[in-house]
Amino acid sequence: MSSSPNSLPPPAPDPESSSAIAAADNNAPDTATTAGDSPPEEPICSTTTTATTTSSSSSSPSDGAEDPQPDIPISWPPDGQLSSEWVHRLIATFDWSSRNVAPSQFYSVLPVPVFDALVLAASKLLHKEPNCVSIGGLSPDSTVVVVGDVHGQLHDVLLLFREAGFPSENRYFVFNGDYVDRGAWGLETFLVLLAWKVFMPHRVFLLRGNHESKYCTSVYGFEKEVLAKYGDKGKHAYRKCLGCFEGLPLASIIAGHVYTAHGGLFRGNPAIPTLPKRSKRKKNRKVNLQQETNTLALGSLDELAKARRSVLDPPWEGQNLIPGDVLWSDPTMKPGLSPNKERGIGLLWGPDCTESFLKRFQLKLIIRSHEGPDAREKRPGLGNMDEGYTIDHVTESGKLITLFSAPDYPQFQATEERYKNKGAYIVLRPPNFDEPEFHSFDAVTPRPQVNPYYDFEDVIDSDEDLDLASMANND
Repeated sequence: MSSSPNSLPPPAPDPESSSAIAAADNNAPDTATTAGDSPPEEPICSTTTTATTTSSSSSSPSDGAEDPQPDIPISWPPDGQLSSEWVHRLIATFDWSSRNVAPSQFYSVLPVPVFDALVLAASKLLHKEPNCVSIGGLSPDSTVVVVGDVHGQLHDVLLLFREAGFPSENRYFVFNGDYVDRGAWGLETFLVLLAWKVFMPHRVFLLRGNHESKYCTSVYGFEKEVLAKYGDKGKHAYRKCLGCFEGLPLASIIAGHVYTAHGGLFRGNPAIPTLPKRSKRKKNRKVNLQQETNTLALGSLDELAKARRSVLDPPWEGQNLIPGDVLWSDPTMKPGLSPNKERGIGLLWGPDCTESFLKRFQLKLIIRSHEGPDAREKRPGLGNMDEGYTIDHVTESGKLITLFSAPDYPQFQATEERYKNKGAYIVLRPPNFDEPEFHSFDAVTPRPQVNPYYDFEDVIDSDEDLDLASMANND
């Protein structure tokens, strides 16, 4: 690309809008092993596609010029109405502060009252949306951009926006979740996406990923990141984020033809036995309440609509299993539907299940995310994530695609050899919005120097072998 990915262009005209901080002290390289600040005192597979583009490696400016300091702190608009100019200013400020401001001083960039106002405005919108949002009424000149996991890699997200274009009246965005954890800028990434949601609520759709949970954020860094960046207000800010996570919808249907979700498919609700009326002459009649636990069947969109999503950690047992399935399940090449024993939660589903789901609901595509290069190297029969996407199932009715949008993932990697995967996003175009156009891109390099917020050398790489007891205790 001719322009640097680390400096954003001037904001486009808005069609709808109504003293220097100390240099960063969080300056260890990406291979550092210390968690948090230094240290924080506060705490398969087919390759056929409609179209594919690949952008080459992108670098930071190398001319030695310093980025101009934006006006800080950011303030909330007096009328409470966000504009394109405000969102672009937020983006440019976070981009600058990631290089020039110590994480412990982040509160001076985005004060707590402004953080509260943004998260509250977004939460109100998100909690009102259904479990499965329907994105319809698309015009002949509309496009829909679908994005997979981004995991706190702020600069790669900004590059994606520059390549795909920012949200607009005719450009919709659907994000499949996993905005936080592992990467060092999960808070900034999540807040940027919330700002777009508040500004363009009917053009930007944010779905929930399995990392938008209390358990995952306590293990993979986001909780410590928020505590480091907001100091004595960190616990308050973290609780606000958790409350916002609970409001994130689980899935979307685009133009009636494309189903998107973080993990993917889900089971039907287990049948609850009906107790027969007790006979007066048979007071000791025994009622068999044992369910057929070995029988699994795909769930319906109606069951998805009725699931209770407002849980900090979706349960892996009991009656409310659909949220956990949608967030944690994975495809396999083995036919059928079975428990996801590797993860300890969710399902594994085969090509026959993909075909059944597509045919039943007259769909052409399933676009899910959830699996990066670390997870895919352990999945025999499925493609790797080198290009940021795989086509996992091709059936009579359509395709199942896994989309991953965090290049060179994970940001902090314990092995000497990095995966160096590309990230990708999908563009869906009229008339039917069901032919995926793949766009792969490399990570922004070099990333700003920063320390991790979790012990990446010891923590598991692909969310396997979960501590389910801890998840239960988190609710």
